[in-house]
Amino acid sequence: MMEKYFGKLSGNMFLLVFIVVITTISVFSMFQPVYVNIPFNVILPILVLVTMKMVFFERLKLTTLVLMRILVVLAAINIFDGPLYVKIVLIFLVINILEATYTDFKVKKYFNVATGIALAVTVPLITGTWLVDYYTATTACVVGILCWIIAYTIWNFIFVTNEFSESIAKLHVGILLAPLLSIVLLANPGYWLIIRANSLTIGGVIQIANKPFMEKKLVSARFSKFVNFTKQNNIQIYLMVFNLVLIAVMVVLHFMKVGGLV
Repeated sequence: MMEKYFGKLSGNMFLLVFIVVITTISVFSMFQPVYVNIPFNVILPILVLVTMKMVFFERLKLTTLVLMRILVVLAAINIFDGPLYVKIVLIFLVINILEATYTDFKVKKYFNVATGIALAVTVPLITGTWLVDYYTATTACVVGILCWIIAYTIWNFIFVTNEFSESIAKLHVGILLAPLLSIVLLANPGYWLIIRANSLTIGGVIQIANKPFMEKKLVSARFSKFVNFTKQNNIQIYLMVFNLVLIAVMVVLHFMKVGGLV
C-alpha cells in the first residue's frame, strides 16, 4: 500500500514524511491516550502481530509495546493506577535495554554492551510522574536527563545497525529523531520517554507491515558508507567513551542537585 502512495518519492523525501507522520502521531497519542493512542498504537499493532510474519525480536518488542500502550489507556480512564503504571514503564525500560544489550553481546559488540549496561544501571535515577492521563520522566537535573537521552539515542542507533539492514537502520533514524524533535517542540525533555515508546510502536508497525518497500526505498550508498564507518572498532570505542561520559555527567548532576549543590 505504501508503494502506491509514496513510491514516487525519493528515499530522503519519504524519510522526511515518515518523521513528520510518526512525530505527529506520537505527540497526539501522548495527549490523547484513548482517541489517538487506541487506533494507532493498540489496534494497528495487534493487527500486524496477528497477520504479519516477523523475526522474534520484532514480535517480542511489538508485543511489549502494545501491552504498555493498553495499560496507559487503562490508567487514563482510571481502571489502572497511574503512578504504578509509570513504575512499570521504568522497569520495562530496563528490561528492554538489557534485552538489546544481550543481543549485542551475542554478536560480540562489546563496546555497545558497556553503554547498554550503564544506561540500564542508571534508569533508577529517572523519576516518573503521572499527570492525569500521561506521564513525564526525568532526573533531578534537566541537563542530566538530556545527557542520558543523547547517550541512549547513540547506543540505540548502534544497536539497530547491528541488528537490521542498513535500509531499516535508516528508517530507525526517523524513529529515534521523532521523540527528540518532540521534546524540542514541546520544550520538555520529560516527555521523551512516552513519545519514544509511541514513535517506536507506530514506527515499528509501519516497518514490519511494509518491510520489502522500506528495504528498497531507503537504500542509500551514502548512508551505507556512514554505517560502515560507525562499525569500525576505533569509532565504536570513541562512541562508547562519549556515551559513558554523558551518563557519568547525568549521575553527577543528579546527585549534586539532590544534595543541593546545583
